[in-house]
Formats: sequence, C-alpha cells, structure tokens
Amino acid sequence: MRITMIGTGYVGLVSGACLADFGHDVTCVDKDARKIELIHGGTMPIWEPGLEGLVKSNETRGRLKFTIDLAEGVADAEAVFIAVGTPARRGDGHADLSFVFAAVKELAKALKGPAVIVTKSTVPVGTGDEIARILAEEGAPEGTSVASNPEFLREGAAIADFKHPDRIVVGAEDERARQVLAEIYRPLFLNKAPLLFVERRTAELTKYAANAFLAMKISFINEIADLCEAVGADVQDVARGIGLDNRIGPKFLHAGPGYGGSCFPKDTLALLKTAEKAGVPQRIVSTVVEVNDARKAAMADRVRDAVGGSLTGKRIGLLGLTFKPNTDDMRDSPSIPLAQALMAGGAVVAAFDPVGREQAEPLLPGVEFAGNAYEAATGADALVIVTEWDEFRALDLGRLAMVMNGTALVDLRNIYDRVTVERAGLSYRGVGRGAG
Repeated sequence: MRITMIGTGYVGLVSGACLADFGHDVTCVDKDARKIELIHGGTMPIWEPGLEGLVKSNETRGRLKFTIDLAEGVADAEAVFIAVGTPARRGDGHADLSFVFAAVKELAKALKGPAVIVTKSTVPVGTGDEIARILAEEGAPEGTSVASNPEFLREGAAIADFKHPDRIVVGAEDERARQVLAEIYRPLFLNKAPLLFVERRTAELTKYAANAFLAMKISFINEIADLCEAVGADVQDVARGIGLDNRIGPKFLHAGPGYGGSCFPKDTLALLKTAEKAGVPQRIVSTVVEVNDARKAAMADRVRDAVGGSLTGKRIGLLGLTFKPNTDDMRDSPSIPLAQALMAGGAVVAAFDPVGREQAEPLLPGVEFAGNAYEAATGADALVIVTEWDEFRALDLGRLAMVMNGTALVDLRNIYDRVTVERAGLSYRGVGRGAG
C-alpha cells in the first residue's frame, strides 16, 4: 500500500522503516530539513539498534523515501500516519497537541483524494474526534477517515516490537478504515499477531492505560524495595517470587531509581489530566507519579550515605545517563535529578554513557564527561551504576578498586552481587537488598 508517515522521530522513523520492510511504499515527511538531510546521508536522528541498516536497505530498494514537502509526500497516499510529538505541556501536564493539529490542518489542504488518517502519536481521548472536525472544516476530500493506532514500542527493542507485536490495536469508526489498517498489518496478522479492532476513543485510552499500568508496577516494586531494606529481605527474590505468578508476570518488577523516558512520565500526567477533566479521579495513578518523583529525589541520599554522610568535596562517578540501555534518550532520565542533586550537595560529578553524551551534555552543565567507565571511576569516592548497559555488567572490579579514591559502589540497578563486589575490595550498596 502507499503510506505516508508524518514525523521522523522515534515512532515515525521506526514505524515507517518497518512498514517499508513489509513491502509497502512508504514516504516519511518532516519539516526539519537538516534531519532529512542526515537520514539521506545515513545518519539516524535517534540511536536504535538495527535502525540504520533497516532504513538504508529499504531506501536502496525504493520502498522508503524522505521529503520535507508534505504535498509530495501524501500524493496518492492511501493511509497517512501522524507520528509527531505530544510532549507534556509546560505548566499543567496536559498533552501538547499543537504539532498534531498543525499537521492535520496542513494535511487537509494537501490531500488530493480520500485517505485514512491514522493517529500514531499518543493522544488523549477524543483527539480523533477533533482531527475529524478539523479535516472537515479545512476541506479535506470527502470520504477521508480518521483512525487511532497507538504504538507499543520499547526504545532499544523497537524494531523487534513492531515486527513481533503482542497486539495491534486499531480504533476505527468505519469499515473502510478497518479494511485499510487490516491490509497494512496483514503481514503481521498472518503470523498470528492479535489485531484488535475497537472504537477510536477506546484505542486512544488503551495506550495511556497500558503505560500507566506498567509505571505502576515499577513504582510498586520500588516501594517494596524500600521495605526490603528496612526488614532485611531481598527485593530481587521477592520480585521472582511474585513474578512467577502468571497473573502478575516478571516484567517491570526491577527495583531501581524510578522510571523515565519519552512515555511513562508524560503519559501518566496526561491520563491524570484526562481523568480530572472527566471528573473521575485516578488515585492509583496519582500515587504512582508521586512515588516516582520521590524515588528520583531520594537517589542522591543513597550516594551521600555511601560516602559518609556529606557530599562536600566528594568526587562521584556515574555510569549510564540515558533512562534505559540501548537508546540515547535522556527524557526524564533519573540521572538528571541525581547528578543535579549531587552537585548541589557539593560533589564533583564525572559521568560516562556509551551513546548518550550528545543528548546529556546540554542537560547536565557542570558534569565532567568521561570516555569510558574506568575514566569516570578514576579518583571517585563513589561509583554509581545508573543505567544497566550491558558493558557495565562485566566491569573489572579489581581495576575499579585501584583507580577509585574511595570504595563505594552504589548499584542502582542491582546488576552485581555483594559477595563479588566485596571480594574485589569495594563496598556494595544495592536497592532493596537487605543490609545494604
């Protein structure tokens, strides 16, 4: 099918490349000429494993194109996906839909014939109704439909998630939209991926509900981790014990410094604003947000305690800055409030991240950026594992002990065990792991 993807950010670029890999004819449109120029030159605007090769191979085959000209991009399109950003609006937490509505207004004038307009961006309930209203008001061709198709991609595993999804949710109000989306996803449906057709508002809410539930699991296990420390239990064993119950499952039960990233923080806030507007309080989600905010703020206290109760004049090394491994995304990363609090307490902070430096430097003025983990550890009174990159899982602990000034290893991701660390001459503090 002939598909247009408006937006070449995380969702748009991954989705466009994967749809092209299925054999569809895909054109990606973005107003940022520099971004399109970089993509044409083989440089991806985001760091995602396998994406560069996927884009290049489908460009070479002529199935994937990029342009800044919307009219050119939507010419003869049967489906147009909107995949622009919907960040939390400053000041009130509502989803900022200005990019979505601007794209729709321009799209209405550019379409030459009817098409199915598909919202891929994460949007509040009722956004599809407003899109339909704008399209009609702006004179879109008769027969143009509006559908919702939320994404469920994990950064760092987005290509695999798109090609092997747990489910495909499509919210559509008319048969033509359902048929077009069914044809687009036919390669996945033939592999038994569940294709769930629902009403448009239901699809919009499903995305927020899914992210809020996963955020809740993270905040839940983080509070259990604090209880484990207080009573001498081990949160990793607790997580295994409850995760083996298939009603609960093991995923998102990893204690740590709190969730961040492009989805959970803004989507939980947007869900709360939707609920507030509807007059239906969401007390569990509200508590999840509060717990997560407090969690991030408390991480600097753990480091301070590990170096004797004062950060003044201490040198702290941070390993990992992105909110999770296998991405360069720094949005709402726990490393940001942690580094800021450490420096506010009088510490000097040195940090290393395998791919996140470019994104991190503007957000963390005053931080010294190291070229590798051992450079970040050199002279440090404490070394803190913030992001669980694979290359941090097999560090030479003896070498760390030699280059550090102090002995404290603060493992906020629980990737090491106490015995191994202490055998190397370091002291260990994990999260929710009993006497430490």
